[in-house]
Amino acid sequence: MRWHCQRGCGAGGAKRYASARDAGRYARAFDKEDRDDLGRRAPLVGLLPLRLVRALRKSSRRRS
Repeated sequence: MRWHCQRGCGAGGAKRYASARDAGRYARAFDKEDRDDLGRRAPLVGLLPLRLVRALRKSSRRRS
């Protein structure tokens, strides 16, 4: 698998994996946007309000 930074910082590289399946799994994991997990991986105290709002939304969706 080969990769490079889309932001143009020059970072990149290559790594061999045991199978194409393993390479695909790692590629999908690295290709995630950090914004996708905002509120789930947030610091406990600093973003507590965000966690509370997210929990309330999630519980209200279950009731609907």
